[in-house]
Amino acid sequence: MEEPRRNVELKAIDPDPEATLARALEAGAEDRGVLVQRDTYFAVPSGRLKLREERPGGATLIAYRRPDAAEERVSRYRLVPVLDPDGLRTALEETCGVRVEVVKRRRLLMWESVRIHLDEVRGLGRFLELEAVADAGSDLARERAQVAQLRGLLEIADDALREGSYADAVAAGQPDPELLELARAAARNAYAPYSSFPVGAAVRTTDGRRYAGANVENAAYPQGQCAEASALGAMVAGGGGTVAEVIVAAPSRELCTPCGGCRQRLREFTGPDAPIHLADLERVRATTTLAELLPLSFGPQHLAA
Repeated sequence: MEEPRRNVELKAIDPDPEATLARALEAGAEDRGVLVQRDTYFAVPSGRLKLREERPGGATLIAYRRPDAAEERVSRYRLVPVLDPDGLRTALEETCGVRVEVVKRRRLLMWESVRIHLDEVRGLGRFLELEAVADAGSDLARERAQVAQLRGLLEIADDALREGSYADAVAAGQPDPELLELARAAARNAYAPYSSFPVGAAVRTTDGRRYAGANVENAAYPQGQCAEASALGAMVAGGGGTVAEVIVAAPSRELCTPCGGCRQRLREFTGPDAPIHLADLERVRATTTLAELLPLSFGPQHLAA
């Protein structure tokens, strides 16, 4: 049997895709255009198995093994062209079960034998991948050197490196993608001339309605309003309800968590186990719950006669 193919790979957060694209082109990379991909991962006992459906292009079944490390890693994989993706997906779903689905928009560039992926992953944010395709029998020294050189040319920082796969991040608890974009858009529109710390928040009700708000500062500092309070106010004005999911987004290297007052405001409308996603403008950094943020809390039921 033919040996599996191999790549030397690297994955990182991409804080500025336009700058990354410019650096790649300046380094001599060839732009191959934009691909839209849907990867369906199946529940298998070992390794990973996914059906990739790509536009433009076709469908491919990909079986691979790769360590989950942040530094460069070697991936061993097999590619099988698929003529009937719907039929294969149904058969594998019925026999193995679907683990997760990842949808992304990928800009593909080629630099020597390295594939450069500028990825926008639904619900996760923007990422950069390097895949140095190895020749059969290669000792991988050339491929590792290519990745190291390209990492320098693209200015990929140590703290941007990411372990695992997109599937792992999605399976770990992907937020509602529309809600995530609402929170990020609100942060971009925040009025924060004094702190220079814009924050956006968005809430989704149990019946599917979504509301967003931004922090609004005031020259008389105590009169400002947090993003979470703005989002809840919009929800109440829109008819009220019970909050099923919350996202707080800010362009910060540190986790931006609701302040004490906003935790209490959320307590009025949110169940203890509702997910609260803490995000920056590129990715979800952590997911928690109101019970974790506000233990032994005081709520409406404590006022009952």
